[in-house]
Amino acid sequence: MYFIADFHIHSKYSRAVSKLMVLEELDRWADDKGIKVMGTGDFTHPAWITEIKEKLEPAEPGLYKLKEEFKQKTIKGTFADTRFMLTVEISSIYSRGGKTRRIHNLVFVPDIETAEKINTQLSWIGNIKSDGRPILGLDAEELAKIVFETNPNAVIVPAHAWTPWFSVFGSMSGFNTIEECFGKYANQIFAIETGLSSDPLMNWRLSMLDNIAFISNSDSHSLERIGREANIFDTELSYEGIMNALKSRDPKKCIATIEFFPEEGKYHYDGHRLCNVSWTPEETKKHNAICTKCGKKVTVGVLNRVDQLADRALIKTSKALMGATTIQTYNNRVPYMNFIPLDEIIGEALGVGPKSKAVKREYDLLIKKFTSELNILMNVQAHEIEQGTKTEIAEAIEQVRSGKLSIEPGYDGEYGKVKLVHTKTVVSEPQKSLF
Repeated sequence: MYFIADFHIHSKYSRAVSKLMVLEELDRWADDKGIKVMGTGDFTHPAWITEIKEKLEPAEPGLYKLKEEFKQKTIKGTFADTRFMLTVEISSIYSRGGKTRRIHNLVFVPDIETAEKINTQLSWIGNIKSDGRPILGLDAEELAKIVFETNPNAVIVPAHAWTPWFSVFGSMSGFNTIEECFGKYANQIFAIETGLSSDPLMNWRLSMLDNIAFISNSDSHSLERIGREANIFDTELSYEGIMNALKSRDPKKCIATIEFFPEEGKYHYDGHRLCNVSWTPEETKKHNAICTKCGKKVTVGVLNRVDQLADRALIKTSKALMGATTIQTYNNRVPYMNFIPLDEIIGEALGVGPKSKAVKREYDLLIKKFTSELNILMNVQAHEIEQGTKTEIAEAIEQVRSGKLSIEPGYDGEYGKVKLVHTKTVVSEPQKSLF
């Protein structure tokens, strides 16, 4: 079965997350986005797991669905048929090898019973009530021991694996290898999440990741950002089917990942946000990683960190057409495609903010006509889009598909600034950045 999945999100019980991130809304928004399988996120939070037990019911093995009495209509006026997988992001902050380590890991489990057993053990270690993404003084290897001993079918995936401050390979607080981080459990780590600031092309440069699957997820804190990164499968719709597909790394089962342009991510380049210093890896090396304005060490970003650990030169990808968009692959790996969220494309085309009424109106019209956001971005032909919306919006979607963008890379927590180029559209005010 062909479907799209977004495993990493957060609930209303996580800090800095919209109060609308609840199961009823996630169910219908996922359908409008084009996503079949959503991660629940935050299953360690007592209030959220209570809602999960109250509002979800078993569907296919290892997956759940929203009970009928909680269903709400989508933009199209229909009811969604979304599936949910039990997931959580756990933040581990601990000392190892004379350094403070800050590692974020995603945990996937096939049933509520396993989730509750893990929750019980984690509650003995730290406070799992204060945040949907609990912060624990727990070594990542010890977390792996708890998870895998609770249920051998549970899965751990290092989250946003290259983010400087909170990841397995992070320049500021991570490790150089998966083995260093997870010790004797390293052979049970079969996937990493690439994060917004990197894409498969960058990760393919590391031979130590040749046997690792790459997944991409939104890490969304709001409904609008669901699916900004996601995974396309053609496999059995079940927990086991998905995990087996990832373990196989078979492009016939793991069809592709949907990616940000990595320059859009908050940590692609090096720099100091407060000093307005943004550097390429070469510039950082020239200045010995010391900020020329404040004299402190700059935050070394993802591009630089990949360069440090890579043992391959820059990869040249092969390109092919999937639907109406271009995918990129290398050496029979799972391919990927780069996109920008549809509301931001519409806003850029119209010269208004993505949350404006004009954007909402055009967005809803497109969803009603073409079923979902990801279907529009990936599959609908340009002439069809032009028949269903304004010419400038159709042109903007085509520009994103072809990569005709001007991107000022993100750095030190600042999202990259992206603009469309070569547009024929004349707007009534200065063109705004997508972020």
